[in-house]
Amino acid sequence: MATVVSVENQIARLEGFRIIFLSEGRRNLRGDKTGIPGFSNRFSHKAPSRMTVEAWKQRRFRHVYPGFNVEVLLADGARARGNTRLSTVRDSYEGRPSFIKSR
Repeated sequence: MATVVSVENQIARLEGFRIIFLSEGRRNLRGDKTGIPGFSNRFSHKAPSRMTVEAWKQRRFRHVYPGFNVEVLLADGARARGNTRLSTVRDSYEGRPSFIKSR
């Protein structure tokens, strides 16, 4: 099992964008919370660029992390809307320094 921050970093490396884990009550989870299953154990390729943020949440995130919510972040830290394509989210990070962070 992994920590929240390590899973957030696994997702960032694989998918090409940052996310924030949220509780069911939509509160930001602490990065040192443990007992979270790893993301890279489930998926070996990034989701298709044509997929929307909401579809990614349904097919990739909620499937692995039931009981948690997530926000997908654009490079400027803004939350991506559900109908935004992953290509748009990933494009926002182009030319930016590494976005994998620890909390």
